[in-house]
Amino acid sequence: MIRSECQVACSAGRTLVEFLIALALTMLLALLATGLLMAAAHGYRQHNDQQDLNDAAQQALSVIAQAIRQAGYMDWDSDAVPVGWASDVPAAVDGLDGRSLTRNSDGIAAPLPGVAHGSDVLAVRYAGSGGSSSGDGSMLNCAGFGVASPDAPAAQGWSIFYVAADAAGVMELRCKYRSASGWGSDALVRGVESFQVLYGVDTDIPADGVPNSYFSATAISRLDASLALEGANAAQRLLDLQRKTYWKRIGSIRVALVLQGDVANRADTGTRRFDLFGASYSDAHGEDEGVRIDEGRLAESQRRRTRVMLGTTVALRNTRG
Repeated sequence: MIRSECQVACSAGRTLVEFLIALALTMLLALLATGLLMAAAHGYRQHNDQQDLNDAAQQALSVIAQAIRQAGYMDWDSDAVPVGWASDVPAAVDGLDGRSLTRNSDGIAAPLPGVAHGSDVLAVRYAGSGGSSSGDGSMLNCAGFGVASPDAPAAQGWSIFYVAADAAGVMELRCKYRSASGWGSDALVRGVESFQVLYGVDTDIPADGVPNSYFSATAISRLDASLALEGANAAQRLLDLQRKTYWKRIGSIRVALVLQGDVANRADTGTRRFDLFGASYSDAHGEDEGVRIDEGRLAESQRRRTRVMLGTTVALRNTRG
């Protein structure tokens, strides 16, 4: 009888130990599965954020490329001499380095200090098409509104791209344009960390229409400053500058964007480097702010944000020799 009771007790003891071991293993497996699930969810969110940024950047670059291709367009269907034909009208392309703009100012005449790592300003001019206030719909500005055929150079259409902060302080790439009711601007994409522009300039004399080198807006201004201008007064010299300016020698434009996500959801330490026009250009042009984004130099709160970099080169269609 005593032996039988011992066997029952010992058997019950072994069962309890086995149960506790099984429970511990189950809890361990549950913890591991939860960790894997959380890691998978984190990876999905990061991938999804990156894809959203990539799509937004591609859409913005598509709008910019369309505007660049319109630069210098003339309405050849007009009965009059096309506006923009004269040699002393302003260039169809203009730009600024490390500047921002206001929504309602006239073109790029009143720039503000730069934002978002010294992001640039790109402005293109072009004639519209059609006689109504919004044209015939064949020529659109960067906001998608129709542009009418102008009766003077000052009435040409504009598409201007610049970076400014929204109401929440988030940097966004904006499209500025002139409509029948005045100047305005719309946001194209949020989360802009840097927007940079280079201009392919034909430096040959005489010009052959093929860009030889890419310059920043500041470098083009230096080239213009070296021109020998003719004229008895400032107004005449300005007209001569508008005839000779290197801004009229641009054959292509390179644009690049770095966008960042809203939250710090990356698992790595944030040590990547983004060279918007390649490492060689960044190394040679340290004065061109924003062409290199080094995560290691950013604030700790910014390093783990998802980032994408996209760029494109667009040839001008309406260049004149």
